[in-house]
Order: sequence, then structure tokens, then C-alpha cells
Amino acid sequence: MGQTDFVPVNVPCLEPRDREALAACIDDGWISSEGPLVAEFERAIAAWCGRRHAIAVSNGSAALDAAVAALRLPAGSKVILPSFTIISCAAAIVRAGLVPVAVDCDSATWTMDIAQTADAARDPAVRAIMPVHIYGLPCDMPAILEIAARHDLRIIEDAAEAHGVTCHGRACGGFGDLSTFSFYPNKLVTTGEGGMILTDDDALAETCRGLRNLCFGPRRFVHEDLGWNLRMSSLQAALGLSQFQRAERFLARKREIGALYDRLLGDAPHIRRPLAEANGGRSSYWVYGIVLDDDFPLDADAVMARLQAAGIGSRPFFWPMHEQPVFRRMGLFDGVRLPVAERIARRGLYLPGGLGTDDAGFHRAAEALRTILDSP
Repeated sequence: MGQTDFVPVNVPCLEPRDREALAACIDDGWISSEGPLVAEFERAIAAWCGRRHAIAVSNGSAALDAAVAALRLPAGSKVILPSFTIISCAAAIVRAGLVPVAVDCDSATWTMDIAQTADAARDPAVRAIMPVHIYGLPCDMPAILEIAARHDLRIIEDAAEAHGVTCHGRACGGFGDLSTFSFYPNKLVTTGEGGMILTDDDALAETCRGLRNLCFGPRRFVHEDLGWNLRMSSLQAALGLSQFQRAERFLARKREIGALYDRLLGDAPHIRRPLAEANGGRSSYWVYGIVLDDDFPLDADAVMARLQAAGIGSRPFFWPMHEQPVFRRMGLFDGVRLPVAERIARRGLYLPGGLGTDDAGFHRAAEALRTILDSP
């Protein structure tokens, strides 16, 4: 099978208007973080999420780093997060001198387990919760907000995988003390690389702006604190604004892709498909993930290898934070077992879902998967 026949996991939707936006940015001479476009993109994302402030940064991981640092939690404080997430979440906690406390995920939604979160929050050393909306489905944010209020905890909401998703009528990215987004190419809205921090707190917003820009003081090159260079360029913002104009269309298309897979795989044996709705929200199907039944003889790696041979791209699920070698070497998560996260990490994978892929590619992906499921 030729390379042109391969169905990749993600193809972003890039149109001539995106090229025109970048060309206009170059023609105007604004290519750094200076100029009007970054602030315009910030205002657009803030309004989308019902937030007072948005602070554009270089990527989603940088957004998490700055958001956690901005809270100025005492060294050694504990932060609860789902074990089933990207390493950027736990890394931001560790880099801030804090201690990550991992909880398992719900077996149906793959988002953080609320009962375990409530139990972990009883520890007086816990000072914050980092909920993560997983694969386009929201966490149970009302329950998490209630836990945080009961124990006086801060919330850093990671909405990187939930562009345009709402939870009980409120936009993901609109909860908690601070929220973060990623605009990586596989996200609903992309800037190539890029991220955003959102907050309603004036002081936190000012702190985040300082942290992204080396903590310059009123007198340039005089610094009262240490920050980073996390600035978003005007080129990134130009692309982001162009993409954002089609965000609702992109979201509708993602949900069409999810519904198409549901139809094509509705009676397929040996798999659990993603939920369309849960926790007061409708999934964006940021990715279309499946989990193989325990009695199916192949694991996710073996199925992905078969799909690759058939010309279909796929990706594994997140590997749990409590099983990450780097954190184990640090002495973190000693003796922690979280069976749901461990199981879906080994039995889960996701299929092609790019906005730039046509329905024929999704039909081929579903057909290839069904062939494997029928004849392992």
C-alpha cells in the first residue's frame, strides 16, 4: 500500500484563509509577540469561555507550568490530578516543587474518579486540584468545585482536549482559579504550537503575564522574580484567529466524525466505544478512543500494529502518571495502584479523526478495525 493510501491519525483543517492570515501578518511586519494580534486572540478565547482574562503562551505545557507557578503554593503542597492524562500535568506540579497525588479514572468516562478525589482532598497537605477533561468529554466539574470549596482548594482546569465543550451549560475553560488550553495541530483550533491561560482573577492574570515574559519589572531588565520566555508570536496568533473563526464548524465536524464511527462500529465485538454525553456535557470527540475487552486476545499495541499494516494510523492511550519511570525514580507514587487507568492504558487506542480527513478515510479505518476484531 502506498504512502498516499495511508490514513493518518490527525490532519488539521488548513485552508487558503489561514495562509492569507499569515501572509498579512508578515506583510505588516508583526511577527514577534508585539503588535495587536496576540491581544485580539486573547480577547476572542476569553469571550468564548466567559473569562475576564486570557494570557497567550507558547504551548499548552507552558500554560500549565505558568498556571501552577502563579498560585504560589507552599513548597511540598500536594495537588490532586488524574493519573490518566498527559505528563505535562504532573510535570508542571513537580517543577513547581509540589507533590502530585494521582487518582484513578472512571471506567466509563475516563475522566478523574470523583470519589477518590474527595477522599484525597481530606489530606490537609492538599492545596489544589487539577481536573483534566479527557478526549473531548468533560469532568464532573460541579462535584469537583464542591470538593474544592469544602476544603478551600485551588483549581487548575486543563481544558486542552475540550475546545468548545460545555459542562452543565458552562464552557470548559471557564472553571476554577485558572484554566489552560493547548493549540497543538491536533486540537480543534490550532496555532501550530501555542497555549492559553484563562482566569477571572486580576492578580493571577498579572502574575501569569509576568511569568510568560521573564518577569520584567517597571524598569526593563530589572527583575524581582524569575519567569520564562513563554510568549506567543503574532504569527501563531494570526493562524489562531483565522482558525477560531471556524471553531463552531470544526466542532460540528468532529461530532459528525464521532457519530459516523458510532454507526460504523455500533455492533463491533470486543470493544467499548466512547460516551457521547456525560457529566453534563456532550463530547467533542477530540479523539475517537476505543478500549478492547479483557477477553480479546490482542492488546492495544498489537491492534495498532495490525492497523498500521493495513494503512491506518492510530495512537495509544495515555500511560498513567503513577507508572511513569521518571516519577518512580523520584520516589513518587510508591505502591500506588490504579486499576482502571492501568487497564485502559494497555487496552485503549484511538482512530484517525483529523478535520482534514474525508469520510472515506474513516470508513477504511472502521473496516480495518472490524477485520481485526473479527479475526484476531
